Amino acid sequence: MFTSIKDFLTRWSYENDSTVKLLANLTDKSLSQKVTPDGRTLGFIAWHISQTIPEMLGKTGLKLDGPGENEKCPESAEKIREAFKKASDSLVKLIETEWTDESLQVEDEMYGDKWKRGMTLTGLVMHQAHHRGQMTVLMRQAGLKIPGIYGPSKEEWEAMGMPAME
Repeated sequence: MFTSIKDFLTRWSYENDSTVKLLANLTDKSLSQKVTPDGRTLGFIAWHISQTIPEMLGKTGLKLDGPGENEKCPESAEKIREAFKKASDSLVKLIETEWTDESLQVEDEMYGDKWKRGMTLTGLVMHQAHHRGQMTVLMRQAGLKIPGIYGPSKEEWEAMGMPAME
């Protein structure tokens, strides 16, 4: 659980940049990629992580800019990237200006439970990382380049002249 705004903003900066790297490699065509016929599409997952930023933090009383939780997923990868950036930038601005380290101990109703705001921020980071993992599988199936997140991707190992780990 985050106990300081500075620690959250440092972590968020890395996680945000990692998500932006993935979103930058999406194409409009790739948004329809699924693992199974009844599974979620790559576009749905990318849109979902964009929507979750204002949705989740809205439960704490913050009014972020970004897509509404009932807004339909765009058919444009660029529009998804723009929505994610808008929501993430809004998150950073409001956390910096409206919350303090002490406010991270405040509890809010969150999905049928009470979470401290520091836990909400942790949940937001973990939620995004979870869905980025799903996205990389779908991106690989769609033939897209996968950027490294917590280490080099296969393509990045090869670009460094090293064999990818088996």
